Amino acid sequence: MARCHGSLAIFLCVLLMLACCQALSSNVDDGYGHEDGSFETDSLIKLNNDDDVLTLKSSDRPTTESSTVSVSNFGAKGDGKTDDTQAFKKAWKKACSTNGVTTFLIPKGKTYLLKSIRFRGPCKSLRSFQILGTLSASTKRSDYSNDKNHWLILEDVNNLSIDGGSAGIVDGNGKIWWQNSCKIDKSKPCTKAPTALTLYNLNNLNVKNLRVRNAQQIQISIEKCNSVDVKNVKITAPGDSPNTDGIHIVATKNIRISNSDIGTGDDCISIEDGSQNVQINDLTCGPGHGISIGSLGDDNSKAYVSGINVDGATLSETDNGVRIKTYQGGSGTAKNIKFQNIRMDNVKNPIIIDQNYCDKDKCEQQESAVQVNNVVYRNIQGTSATDVAIMFNCSVKYPCQGIVLENVNIKGGKASCKNVNVKDKGTVSPKCP
Repeated sequence: MARCHGSLAIFLCVLLMLACCQALSSNVDDGYGHEDGSFETDSLIKLNNDDDVLTLKSSDRPTTESSTVSVSNFGAKGDGKTDDTQAFKKAWKKACSTNGVTTFLIPKGKTYLLKSIRFRGPCKSLRSFQILGTLSASTKRSDYSNDKNHWLILEDVNNLSIDGGSAGIVDGNGKIWWQNSCKIDKSKPCTKAPTALTLYNLNNLNVKNLRVRNAQQIQISIEKCNSVDVKNVKITAPGDSPNTDGIHIVATKNIRISNSDIGTGDDCISIEDGSQNVQINDLTCGPGHGISIGSLGDDNSKAYVSGINVDGATLSETDNGVRIKTYQGGSGTAKNIKFQNIRMDNVKNPIIIDQNYCDKDKCEQQESAVQVNNVVYRNIQGTSATDVAIMFNCSVKYPCQGIVLENVNIKGGKASCKNVNVKDKGTVSPKCP
């Protein structure tokens, strides 16, 4: 009987203890502090379920959010008639100052009329500049009175991707400028005209899927940039449009241009002073003036270009093929250059080095020149539209050095070679006399 009373007492004690625990648990914060039962995500304490260790959760975590700033949200009409310049400026200011990965968006299906505009950095976290619609340049020449050299400028922004989405168009509406060019109308004075798109001082830049057409003058100018990748770009202008270089490269290092199609009234690609490590692959060129290094050394200046590699190109009915051109009186070097795996169809002056280049009414004979050395022409085939297929017009005092022709076969023209050291490898036709 005593054992029975003892067991009953223990049982009652257990029931009393369970009741106390339940009462206490009703006063514990379970982390659901809102009336709707939602979890308080700003709580500073949480239980790590992986190791059952109590840890602190920071309420100040760095953001990984991304955002898109559309010009449409800042009043851009996109009707092709309304001036959208101010709306673009407001949208750019917002995009450039936004934290987190940011995209500047120009929506598709609309045409945005713009005066001269500058998109200037540095920006906080802008990573993408998407041109999905059409940018249309104002045809009023007075709209460029403050800057006659530029229409669109992107500058001082690093780690940027410019993407046309294969539908985006930059249209310079250049006809009014071409008509007033001294190269078209000799009675008119020679004046400046805007470059359609200038990319200035940008590091780690990607340009892809973009269409540029009918620039007032140069189509795309890449200046003082480093680590640039340009691919799947199509650039067009009439063959008689003056000075409409496709891609103009100045003082830029480590740039690659690939899988692109360029047809203009001037050089498809021009490479000027200060450019190093330029790679060009899978290029279609024509109409135009071919691929040019230079002009270098104008106005007795120093010029340095090196590490140029054109590997894979087709040129059709261009005024020149692959060209190096320098003025008399300049100094510096153009060296370590390769032109290889190139097809030329009915091209004027397919291979040319001209150290006596002159685009003025008269150029005086001068002694100094930009030194040209270590240039390789390899696996170049095609036809010449001129009597001279290969021309090396080099300086008497600074002759061209280390020129190699390897497996070159250009039909329809001869070779003219002055003051040049040439080495032939494999089958070469025509040969220097």
